Amino acid sequence: MTRENEIIIEKAKVFFREEIAQSHAKNTKKLKRLKEFSLNPFLDKYKANFLTGNDDPESIARALVYARVLGTSINTTFGTKIQKFCSDVLEGFASTTSGIDLEFIDKIDGRKKWCQAKAGTNTINADDVETVKNHFKDIKNLARTNNMNIGFSDLIVGVFYGSPEEMSGHYKRINEDHPVIVGAEFWHRLTGEEDFYKRLTDGIGEVAKEIDGSQMIEDVIEELSKEIEKELKEQEAIDEE
Repeated sequence: MTRENEIIIEKAKVFFREEIAQSHAKNTKKLKRLKEFSLNPFLDKYKANFLTGNDDPESIARALVYARVLGTSINTTFGTKIQKFCSDVLEGFASTTSGIDLEFIDKIDGRKKWCQAKAGTNTINADDVETVKNHFKDIKNLARTNNMNIGFSDLIVGVFYGSPEEMSGHYKRINEDHPVIVGAEFWHRLTGEEDFYKRLTDGIGEVAKEIDGSQMIEDVIEELSKEIEKELKEQEAIDEE
């Protein structure tokens, strides 16, 4: 592995520790308050029973917290920090061009790429498709004005994790006009190392071993269950009137 690629992995580990893990912990602590959730009277007790075998306040709290902490919370945190990841970890490739996150020489085909970076294979919506295409259209217009040799295959979307088979329909629409390069292939083209994706995820995995949020989660569940119990009692009182 080149020294430059080793630096990327070391910076990624620092980024995960200081940006992702700390934000995750901060967002987890917010879940002590019931106002952070939209309760679903049709499903919350069902989910609690499915998880623990009963629907007491602690079980409802546990079902709510687990779903948020291990699902939407961490995925959203990572997705919203992609641009910061590009500027902090991939600073050698960071672009100053509007609408473009990274610029690099593709280590496979040798051509310069203008890249919009995305987190995963399901992290864009329908509106994002036109936004991406419009940014690329602006780059093509700029290229014609400045007599630059930019082909449609040089304007790419780079997806940090996943596999091509997992691409959503929105990415497939973009891929009709511009390549969507996913996971291992993206990192191979960026760094020139075929196994860089595995090395990178292994490095982040080392940082993950430092983190134990189990007690924090239990504290959050305990506090949230108290609010749920109070809410249920108030609701029962209203129903009895």
